[in-house]
Amino acid sequence: MSNPFKITEPTVISFSGGRTSAYMLWKVLQEIGGGLPNDAIVCFANTGKEEEATLKFVNDCSVNWHVPITWLEYRKVKPFFKVVNYDNASRGGEPFEQLIDKAKFLPNQSMRFCTQELKVKAIHRYLKSIKIKEYATLIGIRADEPRRVAKISTQEDKFMPLARQGITEKDVWDFWNNNSFDLELPKQSGSSNCDLCFLKGTKILASLIQQKPSRVEWWAKQEAKIGARFAKDRPTYAQMGKFNDEQSQLFVDETIPCFCGD
Repeated sequence: MSNPFKITEPTVISFSGGRTSAYMLWKVLQEIGGGLPNDAIVCFANTGKEEEATLKFVNDCSVNWHVPITWLEYRKVKPFFKVVNYDNASRGGEPFEQLIDKAKFLPNQSMRFCTQELKVKAIHRYLKSIKIKEYATLIGIRADEPRRVAKISTQEDKFMPLARQGITEKDVWDFWNNNSFDLELPKQSGSSNCDLCFLKGTKILASLIQQKPSRVEWWAKQEAKIGARFAKDRPTYAQMGKFNDEQSQLFVDETIPCFCGD
């Protein structure tokens, strides 16, 4: 198709909750004057470990752009998903924890079954429940993400309209810098992932734990319960939390206002 944002068949717009996938949704909406095409469904799969700002952002997109977004969560019993909304969506990691309890195993860098079960399959099961068996999926991957583009391009039912149109990170940031609302998270936080996702770099994890130490509690609990690690090449989440506590105690002096960076 010449215009990658023009939907002509049953299509799922996979909304991760990040700026890039939201921009993709906006581009699709513009194709018919700001509305959602009849054959399109927008789905957001909540793991329960997204930041509150991410949940608010998904809701803001729905409200401001007048577009229905179906919120889904994994459940460990049939039909293995539940339709929720902004108000009653899980915020304590419940869907993710249910998956871990059922699998009795932690996902890791080589076995990312969390993404498959909590997001991909949750969406597929929902669509099957409403009698949609064959559909295309739009995924928010940019042209400047060659490794992700190469991986997804081998899947015939998945499409990357942003990549096809040559849209880069700069284009996405230009849009949000001039929009009436935005995701209230810094760029480095990896807004579309779970708060302390094990795929994030150690420096980013350390920064996120320092900003909000309570973030580490859920992850440490899962590792302790299963007796394993999400990532074998780094300290446990409990160790990272303890290190943050010890480091913060080294600096107990009062901050003095400084204007040299203003």
